[in-house]
Amino acid sequence: MGRLTGGDPSLLRRINSAVVLDALRAADAATLTHLVQVTGLSRPTVEGVVEGLIESGLVVEVPAEEGEARRQGRPARRFRFRTEAGHLLGIEIGPHRIVALLSDLSGRVLDTAQRTVEEGAPADERLDRVRAVVADLLRRTGVPRRSLRAVGVASPGIVEADGTVRLGTALPGWTGLPLGDRLRRSFRCPVLVENDANAAAVAEHWQGAATGSDDLVFVLAGLSPGAGALIGGRLHRGFGGAAGEIGALHLLGREATPETLLSTTGKPLHPLDEAQVAAVFAAAGQGDARARDAVDRFIRRLVHDVAALVLALDPELVVIGGWATGLAGVLGPLRGELARYCLRPPRVVLSQLGEAAVATGALRLALDHVEGELFAVEGTVTARR
Repeated sequence: MGRLTGGDPSLLRRINSAVVLDALRAADAATLTHLVQVTGLSRPTVEGVVEGLIESGLVVEVPAEEGEARRQGRPARRFRFRTEAGHLLGIEIGPHRIVALLSDLSGRVLDTAQRTVEEGAPADERLDRVRAVVADLLRRTGVPRRSLRAVGVASPGIVEADGTVRLGTALPGWTGLPLGDRLRRSFRCPVLVENDANAAAVAEHWQGAATGSDDLVFVLAGLSPGAGALIGGRLHRGFGGAAGEIGALHLLGREATPETLLSTTGKPLHPLDEAQVAAVFAAAGQGDARARDAVDRFIRRLVHDVAALVLALDPELVVIGGWATGLAGVLGPLRGELARYCLRPPRVVLSQLGEAAVATGALRLALDHVEGELFAVEGTVTARR
C-alpha cells in the first residue's frame, strides 16, 4: 500500500463514508441533523456522503409516516443502513458434517443448512458437499449468489493466509489443499479461511461465553485437541498459523498418544475416530469402569495441554468446547491444575455456543471483512497482520 497522508482525498472520502455509515448502522433511522451531531462533520459533507451511499445501495431514505407528516408539516428526511443490501456466509467444514449460516450485513442469521459427510470422504467429495449445502441454502431463502459480499470458512488444520491448508490430518486429502482457491471458484466474493478452533474463539468472543474478555483461550476438545486465542481482543495465529496446536504436545514424549489414552482394552484404538470416542464416553456414562478410566486419562491429558497454553499466554478466560462440553467433570480438574501452576489462574467456563461455535466464528470472519471495507479504517479482530 502506498503512503497515505492527511491530504489524500480518497482517504478522506473513505473516512467520512465509514463514519457516516457507522452512525447509520447504530441507529434504526437517522436524520441529517443527527448525523452531523454524532459524526462532527459539516452538514454539506454529510449530505454528500449520504447521497453517495444511497447511490451505492447501502443506504435508503425512510419514508415518513402519514400521521407524522400531518402533525409536524414536512418532517426531516430520515435514512437507514440497508442490512439487506448484501449477505454473508459462514461455513464449517468438519469430519462428519458441513454447516452453513446465512446472514444479512448486520450478522443477523437468516437461515442455516447442514448435511452429513463421511469422515473418510476425499477432499473433492467434501467440497462438493459444501457447494450442495450452500446451493440449498440460497435456493431456500431466495438469496441470489451475487448478493454474497463475503464467505467465511472454518476447517481443522493449520491454515495459511491465502487459505491453503498447510497441515490438516483430521480430514483426508486436506494437507496442502488450496482450500481458499478451490472455494473462490464457487463465489464471486472474498473467501476467508480459518482454523476451526480460532473461529470458535472468535465466536465465543462475539456472542458466547467470552463477550466481556479480550484475552481468552478457546479449547476445542476433540480427537486432537486444538485451541484458539485472542490477545488484546485480536485473534492470535502465531508466525506460521500454528498457535494453539496443543494436540501435538504428546510428540514431546511426555504424554501418551490419544489412541492409548482412550483405549479400554489395553491396546491402542484403531482407527481412532469420533465414533470410537463417543462409544467410550457413552460407556463411561453408563458406569463402565474401564471407560471411566479412559475418560479420566483424556481429561488429565486435556488439563495438561491447556495448562501449557495458559502458562504461555496468561489469559483472563479459558472456554472449553467440543466433546468436553458434555463432561461434567472437566471444569473441576482443570481449575485445580491451573491453580497449581499459574500465579493467577484464569476463569474456566464451558462454551455457550456449543456445536454452533465454529460456524458462527466463520460467519464472524465474513462480517469482519465487510466491516473492514465499510466501517473500519484500522484492522478488525480477525484481520491478518
